[in-house]
Amino acid sequence: MPTPHRIRGVKVLKAVSSPLRLQILNLLFDKGPLSYTQLMNSLKLNQSRDAGRFAYHLKFLLNTDLIETDVEARKYCLTELGKMVIDVADRVEKKATKPKGLLVRTSRLAFEEFEVNRIADSLISEAKMPADLAQKAAKETEKRLLKSKIKYLTAPLVREVVNAILIEKGLEEYRHKLTRLGLPVHEVAALIDTENKASRNHHSTLESAGEATLKEYTLLSVFPRDVADAHLSGSIHINALGSWILKPNEAMHDLRFFLRNGINMEKTDAAKTSLPPPQNLESVLSLVFNVLLDCNKETSEAQTLDYFNVFLAPYAKGVESSKIKQALRLFILDLSRHINVSLGIELTIPDFVTEKPAYGPSEKQVGKYGDFTEESQLLASLLLEIFLEESMNKPLLDPRIILKIRPETFTDERAKAILAKAHRQIAERTALHFANLCERNHSFDVGSSSGVKLDADLSKDWEVDTLRTGCLGSVAVNLPRIAYECGKDKAKFFQLLRERLEMASRALEIKYRELKSHGKGLFPFLLQGAEGDQYFRFDHCSRSINLVGLKEAVLAFSGKSIFEDENSFKFAQEIVQDTTDFARKTGRRHGRRSSVTMVTDSEASERMAQSDVERYGVAKVRFSGTREKPFYSTISKFSLSENALPQQSLKLEQKLQTLCTGGNLTVIELGTAEQTPEELMSITRQLIESSLAEFFTYDRKFTYCTTCRKSWAGSLHKCPSCGAVGTLTCFDRFALS
Repeated sequence: MPTPHRIRGVKVLKAVSSPLRLQILNLLFDKGPLSYTQLMNSLKLNQSRDAGRFAYHLKFLLNTDLIETDVEARKYCLTELGKMVIDVADRVEKKATKPKGLLVRTSRLAFEEFEVNRIADSLISEAKMPADLAQKAAKETEKRLLKSKIKYLTAPLVREVVNAILIEKGLEEYRHKLTRLGLPVHEVAALIDTENKASRNHHSTLESAGEATLKEYTLLSVFPRDVADAHLSGSIHINALGSWILKPNEAMHDLRFFLRNGINMEKTDAAKTSLPPPQNLESVLSLVFNVLLDCNKETSEAQTLDYFNVFLAPYAKGVESSKIKQALRLFILDLSRHINVSLGIELTIPDFVTEKPAYGPSEKQVGKYGDFTEESQLLASLLLEIFLEESMNKPLLDPRIILKIRPETFTDERAKAILAKAHRQIAERTALHFANLCERNHSFDVGSSSGVKLDADLSKDWEVDTLRTGCLGSVAVNLPRIAYECGKDKAKFFQLLRERLEMASRALEIKYRELKSHGKGLFPFLLQGAEGDQYFRFDHCSRSINLVGLKEAVLAFSGKSIFEDENSFKFAQEIVQDTTDFARKTGRRHGRRSSVTMVTDSEASERMAQSDVERYGVAKVRFSGTREKPFYSTISKFSLSENALPQQSLKLEQKLQTLCTGGNLTVIELGTAEQTPEELMSITRQLIESSLAEFFTYDRKFTYCTTCRKSWAGSLHKCPSCGAVGTLTCFDRFALS
């Protein structure tokens, strides 16, 4: 006689045996509580024709306790049992039974348990081997690996054993197809096919293939075992792994070096053509473009030109506005096609720059930068005009403009006019960043659009500490993973956090040693010199530890959001403070700049969340996004509600950001509602005057139609103009942040 528990289990299985009932459960999991009508509409059911059938399935789910009703909201929602069923269904879909055996480090940079059928599948798909031969070779491989008692495997080692067996059996033609070229032949072919479908050029394919090889080399031969394993398992994420031992992440330029010296690479390569100091505005913009092109080969992420309009102002003296605008437009469009760069724009000339010697045509001193306030502001104004004009059809995402707001910005009439113009553009469609430098301790800050910043915290000299240096590298720490591993034990949480921080610090120290050992061999541009002075200061670069999933980690640990519970917020503060204290101590120990950031890293946030979902199950993991594309938060995002800011949430967020010495980013999401320039200006003043954000940007999604060459606010599925569906592209700068 079946027990009551078994009878109930049979009913649950019967409930999910219907595709429609399973669809209902999935909808409630993905979208949250839904009404009767919303469910029917989502399932594309006819309310008159399908009402009876739908009601039957809904009642079945209610009777099996997989869903329940929220009487007040008049909506249906999942029960805990319903969530468990979804989790089980996901696991069953991926694999019927959990494999056991050896751990294999795969070429896609993850740990997987050894599965003999995968060897057979690879032989069939890659080497085109008959299924019976493939099964025999796979079984022989498994037998030898188990006999060897190896507890830890890599994909290349498995491939070597397979190749040895194929040679022994006289199957040389199949072994040849499995030859490894950094990547297996099959994966190289798939990469080429993927790049072609994405309409990229051959340089992209070459870079992707080369990076894959360098990633594997770095993990196998450069990092200690525990650091490599932590990256592979998703406990940490090493940013730009493919160029970790070859390039620094970001560079903060000082254009004055090149205005005085031009570009002279002949000492490292006599075949290189030198560029003399510029003679006029056109030549200075050409020089700057070449500086960025050359440096782009020696940095892995972004570059920043700070004080851009100030340092170029002497070259605009006496030049007609129309000619300045024409030259700037060509420069901006060239940058947008080739280089990831941020332009730091000053609305007034900072007092610590006004007395600095100004360099003009033919490397001559032409006074002081304070003498060129009018030209500096004209350049800023014209840049904004160009961005608006070029963004009318399609958003111009590069280069990124950073407007630096200082105390005098709101008292200088021309600066206020430029700021008003900026907000007119944001109301239209232009994406701009704002740096709040009104606090005295932030006046020297230099940052990139990612949120990474440098300040005068080493030698206390703003020129030495913030220019001609950059960000050496960044390692992200998976905070939700620690919350899941610690079992709600606070002491264990911080013990695990310290272990991850130690590994991140060692990875960054390894990068520093590797880059320093290369010298001018890999950095002919960055390490060029003039008058005994080397351009790039590696020793002043920051080392960033990026916190990923702070909000999700606190929610997983305490069960409450940092915005809803005081103890949860205090726990978040402890996490950031402990990380900051660690970074300071590490920096002092190594004599280097070590900092904590909360900046965008979509690859890390998506990879870590996906890894945790696979490890702990979709029901347990707290994440943003969807089950198909989960991610963890990295930055602060807030939506306007009737053009009003969420003041309390911003204040709490700012308390956390203040602890992040290496930078942060706040995103104000505008949605599809229209705002006037005056309303946006008011919001900006609130953010700055109330110190609610240190570095922020306004964001609005846009959909662009390549047929009509027009764009519209929001994420659309059909072109409002021509009705096309397949020609739409959605521009969403912070989709996975």
